[in-house]
Amino acid sequence: MTEPAATGQPFPRAFLRVAGASVAQHQLGMALALECQRVICMARGTTPELIALQHDAEDAGLQFGIATGAGQLAGLVTAGDELIVVSEGLFADPTAAAALLEGRAPTVLVQPVEGALAAGFERIDINRATAGLMRVPGALVERLHELPLDVDAISALTRIALQSGITMREVPPAARAGSGWRMVRSEAEAYALEDEWMRTRFAQEGARTPGRTIARFAVLSFGSSLLHAGNASNVVSAAVLVMLFIAAGAGWFGFLWCAFGFLAIAWLLVEASRLLRAAERHALGQASPAIPRADALVWLVDVVFAALILLDTPRFPGEPVLAWLCTPAVLMMLLVLLPRIAAGRFAGLFADRALLGLILAFASGFGQVLLVVRLLSAGLVAAALVLPRRRDG
Repeated sequence: MTEPAATGQPFPRAFLRVAGASVAQHQLGMALALECQRVICMARGTTPELIALQHDAEDAGLQFGIATGAGQLAGLVTAGDELIVVSEGLFADPTAAAALLEGRAPTVLVQPVEGALAAGFERIDINRATAGLMRVPGALVERLHELPLDVDAISALTRIALQSGITMREVPPAARAGSGWRMVRSEAEAYALEDEWMRTRFAQEGARTPGRTIARFAVLSFGSSLLHAGNASNVVSAAVLVMLFIAAGAGWFGFLWCAFGFLAIAWLLVEASRLLRAAERHALGQASPAIPRADALVWLVDVVFAALILLDTPRFPGEPVLAWLCTPAVLMMLLVLLPRIAAGRFAGLFADRALLGLILAFASGFGQVLLVVRLLSAGLVAAALVLPRRRDG
């Protein structure tokens, strides 16, 4: 972490930000995917960004060290260690990196030289360039003592590894395509990579429904700014709670059509927070929790949906409370159950609460919420009988 991001920039390019996290934080996620136990950063000295990275590493259970030169690096690595060497500025998909370095055999990852030099990778020979990542035995680091103190440790280690006969392995074109394997050298490259990475990643998240398409579009349009500001998913989750409070208040004062509209917006924000949180977790290599926050917020949205339906459901004298609660409860349970058991292109529509909010807002305008709820429940039961069953595993 020594090369400046650009001429006159006070910080190394390792701390350029992609999707709200620095390139160094993304590399930390790669280290976790590769099951590393210790992280050593090559840096000229301690900086606030480096201290923050150290806290992230230690919070993830990794030991952390800083080496200011090749000689100091050699003093921190023993002959029995196994070393994963990541070049400064490398942005690579952790899953692809882990697959290419699987096993314990020393490997130097390479790629065709065409285009690699212009992208910032170092030439190895007439046909190949480095790919910025390798696995080498710690014993090779001892040879850094034989070199000048100001030598580029990463470049020198690459040469030492190749001279020692360590196998070269080419990174497949599929892994290098798109945003999967890049060298980030400037702020302009970081912004371009961020846009491509977010589009590629979010295109794979969730079923295609009208509501999720709107949420994805909003994240692609504004997510970058939110991620760079920090705590993006927390901010959007707080906005969900505000929307739910407004919806409950509007329903209490009799503006049901407005309340259902705010619920639709709340669900869109939930889906946006799901995407943003996935991006935040990916940067640090964090696994998804057993119950994601977005799922808990969806349950809360469903509770408010049921409460608003009850506000428009008359309770007759002598009617049991459970019977009165059944109408909204059956609808919401069917909406949760059907996407889990049904397959096909239309199955995802049943989980789209934005669509449900618009339907009920329209029904409320004509005073027919209860009728529409009953029709929806009957339609969902019919759909469960007609649609093909999901096959998991």
